Amino acid sequence: MTTRYSHFLSAFFCMFLGGLLVWHLLLPDRDRSDVENRTLAQFPEFSWEDLKDGSFTKGVEEYFADQFPLRDQWTGLKARTEQLLGKREFNGVYLCGDALIAKVEPPKDGLEEKNLSYVSRLAESAEAPVYLGLIPSAAEIWRDRLPRGAESWDQAAFIARAAELEGVEPIDFLTALRDHAGERTWEGIFYRTDHHWTTLGAYYGHAALMEALGRGEEVPEPETVRARDLPVSNGFQGTLYSQSGIHWLEPDSIEFWVEESGLTVTSWRDGTPKEAGLYDYDYLGKKDKYSAFLGGNQPLCVVKNPEGKGKLLVIRDSYADSLAPFLALHFEEVHLLDPRYYRYSAAKYAEDNGLDAIAVVYSVPNFITDRNLVLLTQS
Repeated sequence: MTTRYSHFLSAFFCMFLGGLLVWHLLLPDRDRSDVENRTLAQFPEFSWEDLKDGSFTKGVEEYFADQFPLRDQWTGLKARTEQLLGKREFNGVYLCGDALIAKVEPPKDGLEEKNLSYVSRLAESAEAPVYLGLIPSAAEIWRDRLPRGAESWDQAAFIARAAELEGVEPIDFLTALRDHAGERTWEGIFYRTDHHWTTLGAYYGHAALMEALGRGEEVPEPETVRARDLPVSNGFQGTLYSQSGIHWLEPDSIEFWVEESGLTVTSWRDGTPKEAGLYDYDYLGKKDKYSAFLGGNQPLCVVKNPEGKGKLLVIRDSYADSLAPFLALHFEEVHLLDPRYYRYSAAKYAEDNGLDAIAVVYSVPNFITDRNLVLLTQS
């Protein structure tokens, strides 16, 4: 390489970096990335204290990384390049053919056992019977699709451990989903770009819950429930799409099965009851389309069906958003309580509202990492 050519490359590289800096300074800062579905870092406020402890420089680094010109395109290009080099794990997400599957890390600090003990203590204090249903993620149900040698924590073993809890009845979501693991009818049992189960997966989940409650004979065939114009969206790009940087897979479809007519839905998002619905169609025009089920995260939601039988409390995570419409087919009242936002006694809530049973329904990855389940011990 000649000296002149070396100087040319150095000058070109400096011009390239300088151009990016100027471009960055001219562009307005973005508050949020819809592709990554998260808030972007803003330029930190300066103080001598922050400069001394390094937090200011760290904030500046995060700001430039998040506000980098064409960031979304660069992250996608990075993932595509790594794929061509043979990489199969992208920021904790495995690329498995036409699907993305989140890796499940081992729990830390014995939190999984603590959370099981909190469920046991709920069963001791509650007057209504308590059921526990742990929903395995795609990493367990589709384990055969993971790249060879891919690591993912053994969820099945933990579910078997949870089924042994004294005084708590198990809900066998594992078998229900395994029995349909290879099913490609309609949209499949898990989304390909998101960590949640699909409407079909939630249907099989509700069948397992009804079986545990001794009401399995009430579950209709899926074809009889799925009687609407479907899908409601063909453009769902979920959390794994955002997390991995893999932006070339086909979007998922979202389906609503259960009709809303005859049902009453009340939501307590800010502490006061407000009329809501099984589905919030506004979210279908946003990035977070899964939140169209019940309108997304909320402390408490109650679905009433005057033709149903019995009253059920579901202590849940977001998987229950797409499960709730099916439960509304069977119960007079379904109360959905999210301990991440509801800060009071679940046992007392069940007693005060005359509920017949309590079902703790959580995905395994959320159950082994959620530090809010200690609230179940409140009396």
